[in-house]
Amino acid sequence: MTESLQPAKQPTGPSGRKLLRSTGTVGVWTLLSRVLGLVRDIVFARYFGASLVMDAFFVAFRIPNIFRRFFAEGSFSQAFVPVFAEYDQSRDHAEVRELVSRTAGTLGVMLSVLAALGAIAAPVFIGVFAPGFANGTSGADAGRFALAVDMLRWTFPYLLFVSLAALAGGVLNTYHRYVAAAFSPVMLNVVLIIFAVWVAPLYARPGMALAAGVFAAGVVQLLCMLPSLARIRLLPLPRWGWTHPGVRKILKLMVPGLFGSSVAQISILLDTLIASFLVTGSISWLYYSDRIMEFPLGVFGIALATVMLPNLSRQHAARATEDFGNTLDWALRLVILIVTPATLGLMLLSGPLLATLFYGGEFGIQDVEQSSYSLIAYSAGLMGFTMVKVLAPGYFARQDTGTPVRVGLIALGSTMVLNLLLVVPWALAGWEAPHAGLALTTSLGSFINSALLYRGLRRSGVLKPGAGWGQFLVRVAVAAGVMAVLLVSAVPATPDWLVAGSLTRCLWLAAAVGGAALAYFAALFAVGLRPTDMRLRNL
Repeated sequence: MTESLQPAKQPTGPSGRKLLRSTGTVGVWTLLSRVLGLVRDIVFARYFGASLVMDAFFVAFRIPNIFRRFFAEGSFSQAFVPVFAEYDQSRDHAEVRELVSRTAGTLGVMLSVLAALGAIAAPVFIGVFAPGFANGTSGADAGRFALAVDMLRWTFPYLLFVSLAALAGGVLNTYHRYVAAAFSPVMLNVVLIIFAVWVAPLYARPGMALAAGVFAAGVVQLLCMLPSLARIRLLPLPRWGWTHPGVRKILKLMVPGLFGSSVAQISILLDTLIASFLVTGSISWLYYSDRIMEFPLGVFGIALATVMLPNLSRQHAARATEDFGNTLDWALRLVILIVTPATLGLMLLSGPLLATLFYGGEFGIQDVEQSSYSLIAYSAGLMGFTMVKVLAPGYFARQDTGTPVRVGLIALGSTMVLNLLLVVPWALAGWEAPHAGLALTTSLGSFINSALLYRGLRRSGVLKPGAGWGQFLVRVAVAAGVMAVLLVSAVPATPDWLVAGSLTRCLWLAAAVGGAALAYFAALFAVGLRPTDMRLRNL
């Protein structure tokens, strides 16, 4: 094999413009995925509402998604990308391809076994993750447990396909080929919409069509990745590779990271566990509000983290310490610049957002009201969630998975203590919307997690804040204040949105979001912040 046939090695010190462009590329495709995800959730709300069926489906879908965070976007990706980048920097193409093949084979066998166990032990998983379902023996709760078990047997194999797709995405992202990995989730939403609208009416139990759609979507997501791998000549021939040194190193890094990169998702799953004891609809209200909060987190936070990990890994492999620290500092400024207005917008527009997107059909006024409580609580933690996504790669790129584990466990334990101190008394007292307390403690846990990660990077000398932070924060605060005043004074109250027509609600929401964004960035310009100030070389 000649050198000219090998994929070109990538530079170790990308410019801020290149990082921003890459983040934008991922963000655009992720935006499309999130828009379709909202369409999917609108379809779910209109066709199924906040019902027993959707409570069962959300639990059955969330369980493999939690494991996906471990074996796909979470622990596995955080361990695989740095090792793969190291191989790509120092080994020839044949060795790099061997690593991919051995990793795919080993991961595939392990996850096939796990998927089979998940299907067999589905009643145990539902009993553990939603114990409240087992209490319903009559009335509205009857059959919820059995339905969730049947659904989980269809959804669990999704874990295998989406994890292999994540492996492919890690390879492609390292070569700065972000489109296929960012486009793959689009197909998940397309397939689920098709199954909800056109396949579900063919089922005696329509909810089971959603579970079958998850299985089909996993297969489609993996198939979408294969042509891009073939173009860079890294399409793997999966083989068992337990003894391969690269695979062993990935597994060694992966095991302690099982919790470190997934604390937010574990916390949300524990919210589901507790919510299973609350009134029917609580799980659905948490789901719909979480989905809206995840929109900006996915479009920006996850996109930025996706771009940062391979770049930081290359910088660490090349011992470019100063570039490494500068990249982290730049990313933190970008997070504050974008997430601050997003947080305010979600909190101040919680009712209008839910009324515009989901109200109608089986999703009624009470559902809008209850979901708005948990959306406000989740939105309060958006900054923390995003900071975790950006700060964690600062550890994983250096192949340090132990510290995020310790930090994550502290944050998770803190969240559970807060649940005992806040949510349990809330529920026992019979106060309204105890599910919102679950969302609030999850948000507080994200701030604990991000604060400890930040402190660790500062203490190790990896992250050294550059000049101008004080002035930057003041400018963002002023602009955010201008935006908040506009939203509070100009946006109609939620009851007005509920009596307005669908088209009117859409126009109002577009005007509110557009006006808020215009006010925010105009205020930033007025107080002296320019786009060139956010270039990496200027910080």
